[in-house]
Amino acid sequence: MSSDHIPDGLLFGRAWVPGFDHPRVVTVRDGQVVDITAPGMASVRDVAESGRAAEYVRTAPGQAVGAVEAVMANALAGGSRQDVPRLLAPIDLQAIKASGVTFVVSLLERVIEEQARGDKSRADALRSEILDLIGTDLSQLVPGSDAAMKVKAALIEKGVWSQYLEVGIGPDAEIFTKGQPMSAVGHGAEVGLHPISTWNNPEPEVALLVTSKGEIIGATLGNDVNLRDVEGRSALLLGKAKDNNASASLGPFVRLFEGDFTLETIKQAEIALRVEGEDGFVLEGRSNMAEISRTPESLVSATIGDHHQYPDGLVLYLGTMFAPVQDRDGAGKGFTHKIGDVVSISTPSLGTLTNRVNLSTKCPPWTYGTSHLLRDLARANLL
Repeated sequence: MSSDHIPDGLLFGRAWVPGFDHPRVVTVRDGQVVDITAPGMASVRDVAESGRAAEYVRTAPGQAVGAVEAVMANALAGGSRQDVPRLLAPIDLQAIKASGVTFVVSLLERVIEEQARGDKSRADALRSEILDLIGTDLSQLVPGSDAAMKVKAALIEKGVWSQYLEVGIGPDAEIFTKGQPMSAVGHGAEVGLHPISTWNNPEPEVALLVTSKGEIIGATLGNDVNLRDVEGRSALLLGKAKDNNASASLGPFVRLFEGDFTLETIKQAEIALRVEGEDGFVLEGRSNMAEISRTPESLVSATIGDHHQYPDGLVLYLGTMFAPVQDRDGAGKGFTHKIGDVVSISTPSLGTLTNRVNLSTKCPPWTYGTSHLLRDLARANLL
């Protein structure tokens, strides 16, 4: 695995720090990872919900616990050094939500999955057929608009209407639960594939940190690991396709909005993906946030509001336009992961999130949950 730069700006997240039996809240200052855990500010949730997250992360007293290069290297080495902090996903008590079919390329690939009924060998032929039928640049459509509804009617007439086209250009966004609070893995960790899947892929995304009041205060990188064959068999299997052990990756840090780094920065970001296989296979791709069909604000509004509250806030994956179709094991066979693949997702403003692929049954089991954190923080007089 390789590690790219750590961006400037207000970064914070979580780490296991030697000498402590519970995760610590950390930031990065002057090349050092700094522990800023304090009573009342003992979780990422506490900091985010304080109403002064940026000020706290910038000014809170702290203790340097390791050089950032050493901490990042230890993450990529699977936390093998016990004397160096090990990074965790940079959220804790927040709900883990995701939005789907927010880019036209992703939309078309979901239609192909549905039509293929999980059979990846049919994907190429279906892709050509569907593109010929649609004959419209869907990326120019505003979801829910009159123009979008006319395209919807035309597609129904042609017999290619799909539930994915409904959420792609219809009035309502697809918002789903990606995982439970505390279940996400961080930079350097293994990401998991359910062992029943034979057609799957990474989904390189930006994820927003959102408070209980619906305020978007920062962003991080995410891998919304996806099982194309499982979801393709039936959208009712979305939970099985999306929510498995180690299937949600976030990190390496949350960067808080401040100064020149704003939500507008995220809207113009280009997200790079690189997959390196032990078989020598290399896949590269990019996802341009400027091509998203629903604004980040509209996706957040579809998630939290009068219709649904999140008292501990949430993190929201924004979706991806990158659906890998590059043949890996022969013509027409498309892309699917192999065990040992190294997946790196990067953008200059947020850094690089790197994970290695394994089966969800072989990844370290999720054993430290909300109850464990609260008990440990209470024992340490930090609540």
